[in-house]
Amino acid sequence: MKIVTLSGDGIGPEIIQQAINVLRKIGEMYGHIFEFEEYLIGDIALEKINCSLPEETIVACKNSDAVLLGAVGGAVGVNRWINHPTGDRPEKGLLKIRQELGLYCNLRPAILYPQLKNASPIRQDIIGDGLDIMIVRELTSGIYFGKKLRTNGETDETTFAIDELYYNKKEIKRILEAGFNIAMKRSKNVVVVDKANVLETSKLWREVTQEVAKNFPEVKYSHMYVDNAAMQLVSNPKQFDVIITTNMFGDILSDEASVITGSIGMLPSASLGNGTLGLYEPSHGSAPDIAGKDKANPLATILSAAMMLRYSLNLEKEAQKIENAVIEVLELGYRTEDIFEKDKILVGTRKMGELVIGALNL
Repeated sequence: MKIVTLSGDGIGPEIIQQAINVLRKIGEMYGHIFEFEEYLIGDIALEKINCSLPEETIVACKNSDAVLLGAVGGAVGVNRWINHPTGDRPEKGLLKIRQELGLYCNLRPAILYPQLKNASPIRQDIIGDGLDIMIVRELTSGIYFGKKLRTNGETDETTFAIDELYYNKKEIKRILEAGFNIAMKRSKNVVVVDKANVLETSKLWREVTQEVAKNFPEVKYSHMYVDNAAMQLVSNPKQFDVIITTNMFGDILSDEASVITGSIGMLPSASLGNGTLGLYEPSHGSAPDIAGKDKANPLATILSAAMMLRYSLNLEKEAQKIENAVIEVLELGYRTEDIFEKDKILVGTRKMGELVIGALNL
């Protein structure tokens, strides 16, 4: 099985290496051969060949079985590409690879493990012993991909910017179908988040939701305005099972959910399309301030690799093995700096990866 790795920037190479080590161990245990090929994306790609997403990276990804991404983004407080002649930036490479691969469905599980419940800023009587929410985010349309216009006029009134928020029915229907199918494998409870009291696109989302829901009579669904959803996530998060929403709202709400669960360093994600090819990445950024210091938490990337086994390679047993190993390591009290608490054992990036590999044998 051919896996393209896009280590990217900052802590990307460190966390990707730990995921590769875990996958190699899984291969040994279950008789699989994983072939890893590394390609450029992001800041490092701009630095080396003046393009955030080289054509050879696109071709390699399209010819692979799955893509494992580290992180994209440059140094803290530095945007050395602000005057790039083509307007290219590291983040554009990430947006483009999703679009090139047709990956319109982003799965972001927000899981609070019982072992980390003290890391959540939410009161214990609200959060309980854990949390498991699946956020299904539309990924290749909406305001991030709409037409953009910037005009610098002679007055304040004639100086303006426009970002178009666009969705067509096909784009809405396919992400809703993906979310409802996921709900069928969980608690059959869907909340579609929008801003239908203001946005025409959200009104269309509601109309299409009614159509799609007819094909899933077992699933209970409701609508919620995004501002209310943001409040409900911190005041009553256990009401949610599957949240389906737009590109921008999903981006914001999934980051909020990551804080609720204690650390964004624990949250994996999967970006999927119509086939089995998917892109898997941790939900966190490149954290250049700790790059190379053996401080990064590799667990989100390792858990992303487990999602890759499940959704792209159809290796459910192996995926569960990795997830159980992560839980075992947490149960034993090992923590990286971002999730460290009193009376636990502080370890670095490499050691945490080694501990997960050791737990695979249990």
